[in-house]
Amino acid sequence: MAKKTQTGKGLEKAQGIGNPVRKRLFTVKEAAVYLGRGDYGMRELVWSGEIPVIVGPRAKKQYLDIVDLDNYINKNKSFCK
Repeated sequence: MAKKTQTGKGLEKAQGIGNPVRKRLFTVKEAAVYLGRGDYGMRELVWSGEIPVIVGPRAKKQYLDIVDLDNYINKNKSFCK
């Protein structure tokens, strides 16, 4: 039996080709995964003011800008000797 392959829009969607817009705002959980931290560790960075947040409508959700996450990474880089 021949294996079915994806063609057309299905393949483009699977490969992410159809959506050229990159996600810019992450939830706290998504930002934690991006930085390789736990949820609580990510919240500590927010609470301490090391990473700014964007508060969603009616202050129910917090979002983090990927630019701020990348700046945090660059600021905390160090070289081992």
